[in-house]
Amino acid sequence: METKEALLARRTVHFYKPDPLPEGALERALDAALRAPNHKLTNPWRFTLLGEQARERVTELGVRLKSEGKDLPEKHIRRIRKKLATPPVLLVVSQVLDEDDFRRREDYAAIACAIQNIQLSLWSEGLGSKWSSGGVTRHEETYVIAGVDPSREEIVGFVWAGYADIVPDPPRLPLEQVLREIP
Repeated sequence: METKEALLARRTVHFYKPDPLPEGALERALDAALRAPNHKLTNPWRFTLLGEQARERVTELGVRLKSEGKDLPEKHIRRIRKKLATPPVLLVVSQVLDEDDFRRREDYAAIACAIQNIQLSLWSEGLGSKWSSGGVTRHEETYVIAGVDPSREEIVGFVWAGYADIVPDPPRLPLEQVLREIP
């Protein structure tokens, strides 16, 4: 797949088939992440691949957080559980914390680029992904599950990956609505 084609075609995938990724696809995507623009070469990214037991714990935490204070029907809980548990890959992406606030912002931008590289690499191999930054990604229990020390790293989000069950086509604003030209 050509670069521009991947950029224009990539979509955030919310629903996945349970089929595993092809061998080496995740490693190739992470290798692409390491090539992201990175001011001062701080390499602020850390990646934690969650195995089956950790995935189950994150799924149950997600269900608990989504149903907190609500009396959700079992059908709704099953849907939440399926959405969290079905993608074959759950990668936690965290940022090594720098003491300097400006450097932290630069590092966050680098991590956003790294995540985009992961997503484009996966997409080029026919795989979908989603960068998730919902409540479960920020919950203190997630830090414990993922073995991330919150005094040294901040979880930026999850990257879910796998074969898309449904590829959405969300509307985007046309260029003329987001581009300013100043003479």
